[in-house]
Amino acid sequence: GYDVTSVDDGKSALAEVDNKRFDLVLLDIMLPEIDGFKVCESIRLRNMNVPILIISAKGGSQDKIQGLKLGADDYLAKPFNLEELLLRVKNLLKRADQVGTLSQLEEYEFGNNIVDFSSYQIKTSRGLEKLLSKREIMLLRLLIERRNSVVSREQILESVWGYDVYPSTRTIDNYILAFRKYFEEEPKSPKYFVS
Repeated sequence: GYDVTSVDDGKSALAEVDNKRFDLVLLDIMLPEIDGFKVCESIRLRNMNVPILIISAKGGSQDKIQGLKLGADDYLAKPFNLEELLLRVKNLLKRADQVGTLSQLEEYEFGNNIVDFSSYQIKTSRGLEKLLSKREIMLLRLLIERRNSVVSREQILESVWGYDVYPSTRTIDNYILAFRKYFEEEPKSPKYFVS
């Protein structure tokens, strides 16, 4: 009874998610081109609300933990009972529907700076109000989700820019410089965006 879109690889999955709205994503881990873990992480940067159910032959606890850490809502190991899959799908859709009706604002606040992920709007401690680009919001979300951790250039390029488009690493530097100008009290001595 569901309207299903099916793709054969991770790259196609990301293209579909970028171009259409989905109520639920069923995701395998062992996908060609881009594995399911990277697809899951990229989907989460684009959309915090769509439920993600990982279905995989990789049923070890480490795989489950990694999938859930990257933003999956549920994890089902193969082989599985079809009725169990349908119940999990139904429960995730019901939960997502309830969250949607609450229309929560996705905001993050740090040092009197506010980022509103739903409207792409920022308000800074210095009184700047600005609308950010989708790419800036995705990069900010990645950095906030990985706060207090080192995020490599490669991770940034793969998660935010995708796998076909590899801008120069100077591009990332320019984004970080812009974030420092927006959010730091002293951009030359940053405390939030540290390289």
